[in-house]
Amino acid sequence: MTTSPPSPLSPPAPAASAPPVPEATHSWWRVMCLTGVDYFSTLGYQPGIAAVAAGALAPVATLVLVALTLLGALPVYRRVAAESPHGEGSVRMLERLLPGWPSKLLVLVLLGFAATDFMITITLSAADAAAHLVQNPLVRDHIAGWQMPATLALVLLLGGVFLKGMREAIGLAVALVGTYLALNVAVIARGLLEVAHHPAVLSGWQGTLAHYHGGWGGVALTALIVFPKLALGLSGFETGVSVMPQVRGGAGADEAAGRVRHTRHLLVTAALIMSTLLLGSSLVVTLLVPPAALQTGGVASGRALAYLAHAQFGEGFGTLYDLSTILILWFAGASALTGLLNIVPRFLPRYGMAPEWATATRPLTLVFTAIGIFITLLFRADVDAQGGAYATGVLVLMSSAAFAVTLSAWRARQRVAPAFALVTLVFIYTTVLNVIERPDGLRIASLFILGILGVSLVSRVNRSTELRLSGVSLDLAAREFVQGAARSGALRLIAHRPDILTAREYRDKAREARLKTHLPDGGPVLFLEITVAGASDFGGTLEVHGHTVGVHQVLRASAPAVPNAIAALLLHLRAQTGIVPDVYFGWDEKGPLTNAANFLMFGEGDIAPLTREVLRKAEPDAEQRPLVHVGG
Repeated sequence: MTTSPPSPLSPPAPAASAPPVPEATHSWWRVMCLTGVDYFSTLGYQPGIAAVAAGALAPVATLVLVALTLLGALPVYRRVAAESPHGEGSVRMLERLLPGWPSKLLVLVLLGFAATDFMITITLSAADAAAHLVQNPLVRDHIAGWQMPATLALVLLLGGVFLKGMREAIGLAVALVGTYLALNVAVIARGLLEVAHHPAVLSGWQGTLAHYHGGWGGVALTALIVFPKLALGLSGFETGVSVMPQVRGGAGADEAAGRVRHTRHLLVTAALIMSTLLLGSSLVVTLLVPPAALQTGGVASGRALAYLAHAQFGEGFGTLYDLSTILILWFAGASALTGLLNIVPRFLPRYGMAPEWATATRPLTLVFTAIGIFITLLFRADVDAQGGAYATGVLVLMSSAAFAVTLSAWRARQRVAPAFALVTLVFIYTTVLNVIERPDGLRIASLFILGILGVSLVSRVNRSTELRLSGVSLDLAAREFVQGAARSGALRLIAHRPDILTAREYRDKAREARLKTHLPDGGPVLFLEITVAGASDFGGTLEVHGHTVGVHQVLRASAPAVPNAIAALLLHLRAQTGIVPDVYFGWDEKGPLTNAANFLMFGEGDIAPLTREVLRKAEPDAEQRPLVHVGG
């Protein structure tokens, strides 16, 4: 069977399948550094936040967090990497696993949480970078009170860089991450050495735990309750999967398998490095930094390891640490903005739920920069105040990833499904506790969700009369029907809602059309039947098949929306034959509001006027526009 090539009716919608892999790929360890500017940079504020949130329990709660990282998040995202080798991530997995509108609505909600995660990454990282700047002893007296202006300047600078274009991101990430990790290893190692030289500090901490929490059993139980406050330390996994297209795979047919294997190396290595640094940093901060210094306004607030760097190595080394932290935190915002600029065009335009300009980088950059400024002002550039919103976005995405992996394993009847289900429950528990403890995160995420849903609804309505389809393809039988009809000098199609599919039904339909719509007698007539499939989708190629029922020739296809598909087919037939087609309809008996709702949600409605409106927008020349006839 042969088909006609798809005709370019409109600019192709973003493909539902994975985007092609970029030409420039890199070794997995270099790409890990791109992930690491987000993941590892949390060391700039995570140890201090943990000490404030959990007090003396911070190291034990961090141990629980590390266990969840290595035994929960890591296996989940290794599976996500295997099922999304082009970087689509868990959101795309859920889109594939769940059908229709429920899938689309869930994706929109998850995009709201992803936007929360990425936007708060930008603003929180900028705020913490500003904290390291204004608290540096060498300049502190000169820029005291500049926390807000410095944060706003960093957010604006980030937007400006993206408007101009950022190149060689991975090379810069390697340099930043390598330097930052080396400095942190030095600070943590020196801190552990101090603890070893002063064992009374460690024994005093152990006594505090036993005294205030009723023994080690009570300590463990309390740590299980407290550790969700430390969820910022889980922030790098979704980013680790999203950068998969940058990872060099194998040769030829092994390319995708090699990329999955190398991404798994990336995830394991990053998790092990981060787990080690989290445990070490939590211990030295809890034991060596005065609790009062960690509180809001204290000299170690938002910069606990920097405080130790200055105290242990002097102002020169401490300033180098501050500079490294400022740069990597700022670049973490760049990583987050990259994620936003990738994820929004990947989903929303394909659903018809974003304006056309949402596929362009610069307008989106301006929008996200404006949102970043608003969030910075709302939270007064306070690192601690933004932690709840950040953790909420991270935890919801990780819960959705665990659920997607569980659903995939369950449908494949694999034995690991119960284990993934348990991980899902742990993440949900962690998310719920975090929301209860810090509901501001859910409020911020709700604003993003409502914003995305609102824009999506308006855009879907505004774009509903676009052609939507990227092309039309006719099989051999359909092409023969069209060519035969075109030899008569006219192309007349009767739109038909299939019912019994007998020769008598088609004969009666043709008689009714000639009576009510003044379809001329004589000459070939083609029946056109479009059934709705995937009404929540927006684009794609219309594949038309020819069928014979008695003496009647029928063109059949399925599409997300009937009027748009009919209009696309008519324009394709005109382009192929040079004849302006006529299509004949009967009136629909439903009310206008019912028809409008049916069209937006289910792709049907009052087909005749909707088809004419789609044609009017697609073809401004009335002489070349296919004609719509309605009778009844």
